[in-house]
Amino acid sequence: MGLLDSFEKGLERAVNGAFAKTFKSGLQPIEITAALRRELDTQAAVVARDRILVPNKFTVRLARGDYERMTGLGPTLIDELVQLVQQHATAQHYQFSGGISIALAEDPALTQGIVQIDSVSVKGTVAWTPILDVAGKRYPIVKSRTIIGRGSDADITVDDTGISRKHVEILWDGTRAQVNDLGSTNGSQLDGAPVKRAPLPPESVITIGRTRIVFRVLAQSASVDQFSDLRTDDGLGGRQ
Repeated sequence: MGLLDSFEKGLERAVNGAFAKTFKSGLQPIEITAALRRELDTQAAVVARDRILVPNKFTVRLARGDYERMTGLGPTLIDELVQLVQQHATAQHYQFSGGISIALAEDPALTQGIVQIDSVSVKGTVAWTPILDVAGKRYPIVKSRTIIGRGSDADITVDDTGISRKHVEILWDGTRAQVNDLGSTNGSQLDGAPVKRAPLPPESVITIGRTRIVFRVLAQSASVDQFSDLRTDDGLGGRQ
């Protein structure tokens, strides 16, 4: 499966329900992805034999109607764009000088369907934020121990009769994660295999009952604004 196919598959999860009506006309998300890929390829600079540097801060400028439709998706669209930028950079052996950031901006000078990308390389530190995507909802991990289950006393309560009141726990020490089954009735799976206790790498999938849980680590540039449709990823040309 190609990168664009992968992106479209990801957008199928984002663009559904009420959002599906948003993209019947006008600019399509896949066109933003193509523009970002072109920007990376155009701006790539060989600074050493084994180092190709590309911009890591992008402003996606859109006409008003397109801007309103895209921002209607919230952080989901930006997360998908960041992931595809990272994947393209990894495939092309590009490197970044800091965390990736992507922001949408309205540009009254543009006509509908047109997208323009501004990009720069910005050095900066990266703050790692672990998150859990549980049944379509995103939960930042803010404690060293997070319990997931059906009971109201769990940190993350999931409405699934196939899981126990306290089913699994996620441990986070600031750099690494671990998943532990808490003696659940129906057991747990990690990437399709039964699990009792195991390390939890980024992008791992935990399955309990009918519920799918994805563990991710997002890298946020320390200097980003609180809200500007901004999401970041690591600046190393690959995930940790």
